[in-house]
Amino acid sequence: MTTKERFTRMYQHKEADRIPVLDYPWGDTIARWVCEGMPTPDWISYFDLDRTESISVNNGPRYERKVIEETDKYIIQTSEWGVTMRNWKHNTSTPEMLDFRVKTPADWEEAKSRMTPSDDRIPWESLKRNYPKWRNEGSWIIGNFWFGFDVTHSWFIGTEQLLMAMLDEPEWVMDMFEHELNTDIALMNKIWDAGYTFDELHWPDDMGFKQNQFFSLQMYRDMLKPFHKRAVDWAHNHGIPARLHSCGDIRPFVPDLVEIGFDGLNPLEVKAGMDPIALKQTFGDKLVLHGGINAVLWDKPEEIITAIERDLPILKENGGYIFASDHSIPATVSFHDMKRIMETVRRVGGY
Repeated sequence: MTTKERFTRMYQHKEADRIPVLDYPWGDTIARWVCEGMPTPDWISYFDLDRTESISVNNGPRYERKVIEETDKYIIQTSEWGVTMRNWKHNTSTPEMLDFRVKTPADWEEAKSRMTPSDDRIPWESLKRNYPKWRNEGSWIIGNFWFGFDVTHSWFIGTEQLLMAMLDEPEWVMDMFEHELNTDIALMNKIWDAGYTFDELHWPDDMGFKQNQFFSLQMYRDMLKPFHKRAVDWAHNHGIPARLHSCGDIRPFVPDLVEIGFDGLNPLEVKAGMDPIALKQTFGDKLVLHGGINAVLWDKPEEIITAIERDLPILKENGGYIFASDHSIPATVSFHDMKRIMETVRRVGGY
């Protein structure tokens, strides 16, 4: 089967030839595998996994990028979203956020005026060059939105600032969520109308951490859920499923996610408190579960093999499952161990 056929079967909650695999090793992880004998950095081709492609747009304020400081160990620079961040050169990690340009509703109004859905925010040349090949190869093409709590606190105004504003200035927060989404929709409509359709809508919105959530269920319902529903409805009106990436423990939110029509959920972070088996038993006929294989175990060969052999037969039943770690594959995983893991997935994940 092609990757597109395999993913389509999962979203139909039907079995395929095998479960699809869609995971994200760190750059350091791939570099280690190459050093240990993998003949190409293209780990997907090497392991003969599923080929997915992404279509993304730029819906941000597009502030000037500037390098402020650079050493042998790190680089400090500003982003298009006005964030001053430190990136480490010799290990892959999320950036360290040092400062934010948008700190007040007045700052937001200035940023908002820059977030207009113009054609130069769309990668037209890349689409023209690559899209026919993606379709001919049977790839699963993912359209990416970029809006909501996670984007706004992580990449735009800062966690403390956003959480305080959700309590004290909810209208400001909802205006940010809405305008981010409106810009996404306007740009994706341009892409879709030009004939570059895709197979799934996806976006990240981390709402939890270890054993807890950033905000209450009621606050989710009041402030963020309406925009999630608009995005899900956009996907369904275009005949495609919607999948949410939300790290952390979001168990209290899952019934609401199902209610508004989400078709898929990732990454099912076991180490934070998520229980993929319980989710399968409760929502397995409604949600495609993506992930849920504890990343903490991936450098412990016997434990990860045992976990895969124990959980995959349950998770893959009647389709509706995509294999992945519960966040990303760490650089502590050797090439030898990764080969064993993939061999196990192919053996246990077949139908």
